[in-house]
Amino acid sequence: MKKRLLGTLTLAMAVSMGMAAGAEGDIVVLYTNDVHCAVAQDDENQVLGYAKVAALKEELEEAGSEVILVDAGDAIQGEAIGTLSSGEYLVQIMDEVGYDIAVPGNHEFDYGMEQFLKLAEEADYDYISANFTDLTTGEPVFDAYEIEEEGGVKIAFVGVCTPKTITSSTPVYFQNDAGEYIYGFRQDETGAALYDCVQSAVDAARAEGADYVIAVTHLGIEAECSPWMSTELIGNTNGIDVVLDGHSHSTIEGDLVKNKDGANVLMTSTGTKLSAIGKLTIAEDGALSSELVYDYEGSDPEVEAFIAGIQAEFEETLNQVVAKTDVALVINEPSTLDKEEKIRLVRNAETNLGDLCADAYRYVSGADVALVNGGGIRTDILAGDITYDDIISVHPFGNELCMVEATGQQILDALEMGARVTPEENGGFLQVSGLTYEIHTDMESTVKLDENGMFQGMLGDYHVQNVMIGDEPLDPDKTYTVASHNYMLKNAGDGINMFTECELLLEDIMLDNQVLITYITEGLGGVVGEEYAEPYGQGRIVAVEG
Repeated sequence: MKKRLLGTLTLAMAVSMGMAAGAEGDIVVLYTNDVHCAVAQDDENQVLGYAKVAALKEELEEAGSEVILVDAGDAIQGEAIGTLSSGEYLVQIMDEVGYDIAVPGNHEFDYGMEQFLKLAEEADYDYISANFTDLTTGEPVFDAYEIEEEGGVKIAFVGVCTPKTITSSTPVYFQNDAGEYIYGFRQDETGAALYDCVQSAVDAARAEGADYVIAVTHLGIEAECSPWMSTELIGNTNGIDVVLDGHSHSTIEGDLVKNKDGANVLMTSTGTKLSAIGKLTIAEDGALSSELVYDYEGSDPEVEAFIAGIQAEFEETLNQVVAKTDVALVINEPSTLDKEEKIRLVRNAETNLGDLCADAYRYVSGADVALVNGGGIRTDILAGDITYDDIISVHPFGNELCMVEATGQQILDALEMGARVTPEENGGFLQVSGLTYEIHTDMESTVKLDENGMFQGMLGDYHVQNVMIGDEPLDPDKTYTVASHNYMLKNAGDGINMFTECELLLEDIMLDNQVLITYITEGLGGVVGEEYAEPYGQGRIVAVEG
């Protein structure tokens, strides 16, 4: 395992920049998670930006604290700055800020495995993960942990990726040309493979003399993350002192969670898009404490200038107006659009932006039906001008339009797989065009999944019912043309694998953001109008109780 001895700082002068500096002799771990390309300060959207992270780091160091800066994943994807550089700009910015350690989130892989491994090699900071595994060798792709030492105190950082990465990124990126999985995340149906893997890393770090073990995890606490939630990992392991979590965009100031031996483990998470900076302090007396920093006045001018230089390179393109909309197009509950805490709808209910995106795929392809996963529709578009930046922010993944021939049964199975949303949301929830369907919410889903989260079949009745293709009931034996993107139709994204063997009629013909631009400019004459005025959509997806 790689070790790096951190130099002891002797300067004890505190510099006031909006909060108290750490005490001399403290070790401070600053942490971020799910930044999703929110690189610059944006007061309107409560984004602190990386220049503030750098300034806080410098302030604490000048006050005499040793500072370690870590990220818990999903940093390099989410906005145009990531899409237009395939993550390169984000790694450069993180290097400039001075990150020490990062864990791959599921979206670190969105530009392909080859690109991510290239970025990891180029980064000045180290990626770690105990469970991201090369299945051809059985060994971790990165070091499972890294030990930082200061003043005789050894702190081990253990990296953990969500096993849901395979289905929440692009499954084909983890396969060879023959479709065999060559990368994995120690996933199984019970979670035991992950727990054992992490426990082994923790035990090894302790055996190497670690005084503290901090798990940097991209696992989340949402029910859909089970059996790999961060709380479940804690409950099935021992020897971890702190969990710095990501993935579910949760804001956790500092919860105490019992491990398998009944000891308390401190768990914390900063939310998303740098709405807060996490600050974990190991005091001279060994006490652990954490806080989330929301308001901070300092800003590093060199990092500001570095980010501004990168933004200037593509600003003209991003600000180009490509269309306009007379109505707000939403993925969130309309009443929360102007609030800090928005309520997301697109992953468990129909929205007008979901309708628009699905219509775009059907318009460009000419398919009978179109399906778009809610997790691939990322932000609202307010009424007014639509810029290229707006479009990329809606579809930041660079997926490409495909079309297949599929049976009605395969379409029904896909809808059922996506409708596993009660009571939680699901990134694979399907927004649709050319069809309508009901979800009977009083029935539990009986979808059977394999160990990789892929659809295997049904254990009982369908709770998706009364599917209509146009004006006719879905015929399970009939063949239809289905448009979507490569993520779903070719690569089994979100575990929707029923189309991967279908005949491809169109393959990778247009980027998803260009599909949306084409539909609005050509199909709608450049203006999204009143037909999309209802934020909850046009009644294509109906929830039925009882």
